[in-house]
Amino acid sequence: MRPLLISCMAMLVMSTTVPAYTLTSSVSPADSLESRLMELLGSNGVEVSGQFFIAFETGQNGDAAFSDFFINRGYINVKADLLPGISGRITPDISVDRDGDGEGDLELRLKYCYVNADLPEFAFFSKPDVSFGLIARPWLAFEQKVNRYRVQGHMFVESIDIMNSADFGASASSLLGGEMPDQYKKRVSSGYPGRYGSVSVGVFNGGGYHAIERNINKTLEGRLTLRPLPDIIPGLQFSYSGSYGKGNVQEDVDWTMHLGFLSFEHEYAVFTATLYNGVGNSKGSDLTEDGYPMDMKGTSFFLELKPTGYPISLIGRYDNAEEMLPEQSMHFGTHIPDLMNDERIIAGVAYHLTRKSKLLLDYERAKDHSGAITYDAVHFNVEYTF
Repeated sequence: MRPLLISCMAMLVMSTTVPAYTLTSSVSPADSLESRLMELLGSNGVEVSGQFFIAFETGQNGDAAFSDFFINRGYINVKADLLPGISGRITPDISVDRDGDGEGDLELRLKYCYVNADLPEFAFFSKPDVSFGLIARPWLAFEQKVNRYRVQGHMFVESIDIMNSADFGASASSLLGGEMPDQYKKRVSSGYPGRYGSVSVGVFNGGGYHAIERNINKTLEGRLTLRPLPDIIPGLQFSYSGSYGKGNVQEDVDWTMHLGFLSFEHEYAVFTATLYNGVGNSKGSDLTEDGYPMDMKGTSFFLELKPTGYPISLIGRYDNAEEMLPEQSMHFGTHIPDLMNDERIIAGVAYHLTRKSKLLLDYERAKDHSGAITYDAVHFNVEYTF
């Protein structure tokens, strides 16, 4: 991963900081990567940002007690204009290695590394663009702009191990029907501010950003969001997200996803409701003993309340996910595995340091189908974004 990271950074640097005529005449092989990076950071058209999740947690996971400080996320984003309308982004991520010989080490891996091209607006499509490389997937990129508490933990579909938020592939995205007014974007949300919604579709390896491609299948993933009443209820949106392909294993294992999502965003409140139904997961790991992908359904609700005049939010979330045997396995009378039936509640209070940085104290509890508590913990999280 480190050679890939260095190569991507070097390409981005050379593309953005060195005039075209110098590529054949004045670039010395002795120029260090460090000096080139410094030149990039000081040049025009370069944007540097970061996002860090730092946490302390204590509680019980199954039969095991835990109490630890850790880094949950450490992003450094570097974006640069390559040509008019064409830009690049690279995002290294610092995380804790939790298995293997390096268990406990802080490791550096890539979360994003891609080139993005703006397209001309046409018909109902506003600010269309295409991305190629290690990119965001259509669904979680959108949901995390509505529910801004990724610092607490994974969003619903990632928490039940359906997929993660980035993958190798290509995608096209667009806002629909122009943009929301500046006042709305400033006071409520600037994420995907299409006046009538937004759309994103892509083709991906399927296994996620930290998986090796293990088959020749590619997955099709997409999202359509509609904002039906932009002048009357501007924060109300309805979304559908779907995927079709195979799990990331050599065997022929189906993975399909159907997700419905209602969201309402206001200056003083955010509410979301999720309905999920699917077969298998992107890894191809959720299988019966005879190799059939498991069916799964689930619901999730999230609420944020923001009292007037105070930089404080109260949050609550409820998840419920249930695995079901596929019809193929039931017909063959195979051994019935332990089925996941996870019910989870999260409640917390956040103090906003800035619009994008916050402190969060939360409590999380999960139980299985029998009512036995499988996870019970208190977290203190710091999100620092610049």
